[in-house]
Amino acid sequence: MAATATVPRTASAPARRKGFDWAALRTYISAAVILIWCLAPFYWMVVTAFRDVGYTFDPTFFFTHVTFDNFKTVFDTSLGNHFAQNLLNSFIVAGVTTVVALVVGVFAAYALARLNFRFKFAVMGFILGASMFPGVALVTPLFQLFTNIGWMGTYQALIIPDISFTLPLTVYTLTSFFREMPWELEESARIDGCTQGQAFRKVILPLAAPATFTTAILAFIGAWNEFLIASQLSSDATKTVTVAIASFAGSQPHVEPYTAVMAAGTIVTIPLVILVLVFQRKIVAGLTAGAVK
Repeated sequence: MAATATVPRTASAPARRKGFDWAALRTYISAAVILIWCLAPFYWMVVTAFRDVGYTFDPTFFFTHVTFDNFKTVFDTSLGNHFAQNLLNSFIVAGVTTVVALVVGVFAAYALARLNFRFKFAVMGFILGASMFPGVALVTPLFQLFTNIGWMGTYQALIIPDISFTLPLTVYTLTSFFREMPWELEESARIDGCTQGQAFRKVILPLAAPATFTTAILAFIGAWNEFLIASQLSSDATKTVTVAIASFAGSQPHVEPYTAVMAAGTIVTIPLVILVLVFQRKIVAGLTAGAVK
């Protein structure tokens, strides 16, 4: 009787210990460096905004000698500052610029992405080429033009140039989004009896809401932060916050009001921070929209 060989059972090998995740560590370190790099100037601006004037150049990195007098100085009209009016002017200019650029940009981007017509690529190239002109090269022609037609110091003298700066960005961003949308969506709406305009209004436009929100916020921030054109074409009645901060007057004569300027910068930044926080989900959705079909 032949003996059968038995194969000895081997104990299961112990689970291999996972090594340290160096890739994750590098990611966290890189994110922390970028975060500190971006937020450090804003943090120092806030610290200086709450610091007493006598300790303006105190190198302490934390809040010391805290006071709210700088914010009172910002809105003190007796010093020649009209910051509340300047804020209103910036809201008007940036708001109208964003609305006009968005309305025109949505239709223009849809036409460039979904319709076939002659010279379509030439039109797109012209739109992108218009955004390449440096703002400093446009100041003198715009100054002469608006002086001749009596627009100097008016809102339209600030809004129209801002539209020319934000519209190319709006068209380019939305064109890329509309181009990635499946044609089947529009074709299905047309089969169901919609006209091309109805398909755009009822199907395409609601789906484009995330990208539209993102583009609107970018356009608003661009118009809100514009300085060069506003510094040359505005008047005391239409001066925006960026121009007002550059010519700020403090409580002490012949002394640059650094703390008051930082307080004004903090106030100007708050609307942008609130805007981004409120529409954070829309911004993320808009930035990733069209990435996956």
